[in-house]
Amino acid sequence: MDLSADFWDNRYQTNDIGWDLGTISRPLKAYFDQLTNLDLKILIPGGGNSYEAEYLFNNGFKNVYVVDLSQTALDNLIARVPDFPSSNLILNNFFDLNMTFDLIIEQTFFCAINPSLRTDYAKKASDILNVNGKVAGLLFDATLNTTHPPFGGSKKEYLGYFKPYFNIKIMDDSYNSIKPRAGKELFFVIQKK
Repeated sequence: MDLSADFWDNRYQTNDIGWDLGTISRPLKAYFDQLTNLDLKILIPGGGNSYEAEYLFNNGFKNVYVVDLSQTALDNLIARVPDFPSSNLILNNFFDLNMTFDLIIEQTFFCAINPSLRTDYAKKASDILNVNGKVAGLLFDATLNTTHPPFGGSKKEYLGYFKPYFNIKIMDDSYNSIKPRAGKELFFVIQKK
């Protein structure tokens, strides 16, 4: 399966981005609205059009970083939010990052990578988080596809990936998902061990 930079950039160039809500997801907005430390260094991996980054930035979080393989996706964010610091937009592979963060936001990235990389994701997330750092966001709680993204999974499967590196704070059905995803998403917060 081709999940290269060219594959992803082509998806954004042709607007073949069915996962894109066109706005911040309700569960993440609710989570962000209760954060009080505006100095948190936040990473959104595979951020795509990054409505979450836009929302955080517009609400005073200035240490928000987006990493994506698609230059088109990063350009889309700059077109909407010209003041967003270009130095915080990273055209790279998440697995090649060499920075640390306080919080990683998960919104459709985990389900877009090859499932064989999920253990590597958990380890990498732990490696690039500061002491007491967290990963928070949404995971699909459904089978979905096996040959192309989005790839689904289950709570039991996810716990197997994350428990070696993280304490599970929350991993429950998302109560405020959009209608098409209702009953198919888990909201989770995990903290680095």
